[in-house]
Amino acid sequence: MAAIVVVNNNTFHLQGRESSYIMALNESGDLLHVYFGKKLKDRDYSKMRTSWHAWTAFDPDGCTLENAPQEYPSYGYTDLRPPAYLVKNGQGNCVSQLKYSGYEIYEGETPKIQGLPCVTEGNKSVSTLAIKLSDGQAGICVTLYYTVFDEYDVIVRSAVITNISNDNVEIKSAYSANIDMARTEKDIIYFSGGWAREREYVRRRLCQGEICDIANARGGSGHCINPFIMIADKAADENSGEVHGFSLIYSGNHSSRVSCDQLGNIRVQQGINPFGFSWKIGSGESFYTPQSVIVYSDNGIGGISRELHDLYRYNLCRSKWSDKPRPVLINNWEATYFDFDEEKLISIAQKAKETGIELFVLDDGWFGNRNDDRRGLGDWYVNKSKLPSGIDGLAERINDIGLKFGLWIEPEMVNPDSDLYRAHPDWAIHVPGREPAQSRSQLILDLSRKEVCDYIIKAISDLLSSANIEYIKWDMNRPMTDMPCEGYNHKYTLGFYRIMEAITGAFPNVLFEGCSGGGGRFDAGVLAYMPQIWTSDNSDAVARYKIQYSTSMGYPVSSMGAHVTASPNHQNGRQTSLETRANTAYAGIFGYELDITKMSSDEIDEVKKQVAFYKDIRHLIVSGDFYRLISPYETNYCSWCVVSKDKSEAFVFIGRVLSIADYEDQVIKLYGLSEDFDYKDVISDKIYGGDELMYMGIRPSFKTQDFASVIMHLKKI
Repeated sequence: MAAIVVVNNNTFHLQGRESSYIMALNESGDLLHVYFGKKLKDRDYSKMRTSWHAWTAFDPDGCTLENAPQEYPSYGYTDLRPPAYLVKNGQGNCVSQLKYSGYEIYEGETPKIQGLPCVTEGNKSVSTLAIKLSDGQAGICVTLYYTVFDEYDVIVRSAVITNISNDNVEIKSAYSANIDMARTEKDIIYFSGGWAREREYVRRRLCQGEICDIANARGGSGHCINPFIMIADKAADENSGEVHGFSLIYSGNHSSRVSCDQLGNIRVQQGINPFGFSWKIGSGESFYTPQSVIVYSDNGIGGISRELHDLYRYNLCRSKWSDKPRPVLINNWEATYFDFDEEKLISIAQKAKETGIELFVLDDGWFGNRNDDRRGLGDWYVNKSKLPSGIDGLAERINDIGLKFGLWIEPEMVNPDSDLYRAHPDWAIHVPGREPAQSRSQLILDLSRKEVCDYIIKAISDLLSSANIEYIKWDMNRPMTDMPCEGYNHKYTLGFYRIMEAITGAFPNVLFEGCSGGGGRFDAGVLAYMPQIWTSDNSDAVARYKIQYSTSMGYPVSSMGAHVTASPNHQNGRQTSLETRANTAYAGIFGYELDITKMSSDEIDEVKKQVAFYKDIRHLIVSGDFYRLISPYETNYCSWCVVSKDKSEAFVFIGRVLSIADYEDQVIKLYGLSEDFDYKDVISDKIYGGDELMYMGIRPSFKTQDFASVIMHLKKI
């Protein structure tokens, strides 16, 4: 079927694959939210309930918007709950009352948002509904965009605020989406954390009278709070129950604000963080908000995940690599840090080639006077004392070995001890008259300035044109301080997207990987340009149980960089087997980050088998359906599986944290298989029925040790 937007009198009904999103106009021209859930037949829902009365009503007829579910609520009229936007008009006040003024439907189109990444129709059928709301007294018109797909249960929302007055207006806040939910017991799920423990899963009950702002104001989307939340029925779990997901396609300061009013009604808003935000628009000018993806599932949290995974792989990411298997890489960072020369790198590459690894990545320390992390950022020319052959010569030597060649860069940053800073000290973000705060001896380049963006685009383009560089790891290693004006972070974010648009567009064959001190900028905005992101600097296998498990709730496993690193681990000192380190990393974009030249012959043989195994399953990682089976947040175990779309093949991982004496391990029930198929585990040669694996389950046989793991590779017989 085609995606459908039905207009029935005063009702707007958006129909996705198995969901309906319904709005209606009341007698006063207010746009009210009616429903977002399981698919309904079309009818005139505006007659169901268009008046909300209360003894506190302001209007003479006893109607108040205080209790009404709305699509984009105003401030200062008859709704005293948190507004979706706040605009200071030419009269100096922020009172506003948006009323319906028209609509348009665009068949087969997704909106193109000025300066921001957005979903595309791809090969899917889509319709976009644009509803205009106006307030002539406040001097603004707001256009709400709703895109619905025939193959997804998602609504992609954004808003455009236009100044229709003759004066300037100041936008103090502008959320991309607002949805009001009827009174019921709901849980909020969000993802907090910090460096090396990104996206920790948090779930708690929403309380009446509460305002919960899941927000970040540290410059990027952040280690501490991710721009993805869910609102779940209290009984909803991984595979059952109603859940709504909210994912923001944005890489700057963000806010997902959830309020529960005095009657228990829930309001969810998502968009740019209003803290420290202000944006002035002149007469006739417009402001564009980023897209918010709202997802519905009656198949629990897993249903939300699989919708987002497919949407982001096929309708957001622009890279040619988005649905292609990625090369197995080795990165020299934890092998050498800054202490390397050309011959050391060649020795790592030669040994890596023996194992079947396909890509060598040179990390930090190759440019300028970069012998430690206190100097050199901004000087994107090779350090010939370390690399006498230059980047072009080194790339050629690596290619001659039989490997692809890649580089680490951090183009948004500058060290005060650099040629770039000495030439252009004003290019760093700063407040005049104040000494800017350094972090990791770094300052941030001012991406709100065209000449700075132009420098970065040219410097990195020249670098990529100078040698056969087939992979780039793009890092950003510090939070943002010293912002010189309100709204600066959004200006910076627009500059970042301008750079991404230019460089990834000019070099479409390069595989780009995002990074920000690990997983500090893991968001859908980055995924529009880069198909993978370094998940966390914490590469310990057991820590990755939780990090990868929770990250997968909002983002595809094909976007998660996952490496086998040294033991003891460099971040937390934990010792784990080479087997478990690889088994955990298979559920992501697989690679190694250690000194392979120091591994024993037995370890090298094991690496050869691991690389060969990943090559057998990596097509599942980039295109399969992901199912979380056992939560490491609730049990001593972690388990997940990836199943091909036709259900003929699956990769299964089961990890146990601690070994327990005289104890039977937990039975694991798989999901996503066909109950009618028989499957062979090509690792153990055992044969199972799909119904057996899903309904009766299996009890894994672990080694008697802590941090043991088991994997299966199932193929239909």
